[in-house]
Amino acid sequence: MDIRILQLIDGAKEAEGLTVIIDVFRAFSLECYLYEKGVECIIPIGNIEDAYALKKENEDRILVGERKGKKCEGFDYSNSPFQIKGVPLRGKIVIHTTSAGTQGITNAKKSSEIITGSLVNAKAIVEYIKMKNPDILSLVCMGNGGVCEAKEDTLCANYIKSILLSEDFDIENKVLLLREDGGKHFFNPSNQDVFPEQDFWMCTKLNVFPFVLKVEKDEMARNIIKKSIGK
Repeated sequence: MDIRILQLIDGAKEAEGLTVIIDVFRAFSLECYLYEKGVECIIPIGNIEDAYALKKENEDRILVGERKGKKCEGFDYSNSPFQIKGVPLRGKIVIHTTSAGTQGITNAKKSSEIITGSLVNAKAIVEYIKMKNPDILSLVCMGNGGVCEAKEDTLCANYIKSILLSEDFDIENKVLLLREDGGKHFFNPSNQDVFPEQDFWMCTKLNVFPFVLKVEKDEMARNIIKKSIGK
């Protein structure tokens, strides 16, 4: 297997084969928590105006997303797993747009298949990759806003690669280091409305979900993200 670790939106554009679009803080960690809450499906969107238009088609849809970390104007919720913790979302369709993660999905046009990547379901991702056994595996680290590297996304890519190659990798200690190098903004008391500390801990829990999130097409040839266990 040719394992490629790529970075940012340019990396998403280069990605080939089975592609894992990684966004640990917070897009694809949040999506795992959304599926835990029983959402029907998630529609990943690159453009805010397109998200508004989809909401207009059906007012029951839930708008979730951010730009520069802050909730988009007129949206129901931000990109925070903690802030949706007590929200009843079973059976809902979520429209999700972010500065990094969903942009990666939009730009990975050369990929043969796309799944999302995070620490909370990393081992499930590895099992899926092993089952698919692709010739080319692209691990795309979406970084901060898709334009500069984020330590947590690169860590996640290297963690996935290490398991695939049966290499030693001290993931627990490396995750703790993110608190000072990559996740420091979650511990800023003046910023808790945008980046609550609980998001850090929820996004760095290791392997708590046994499923992967796959990008598929709906009847309108629009990207949707579906939960998959096994094939």
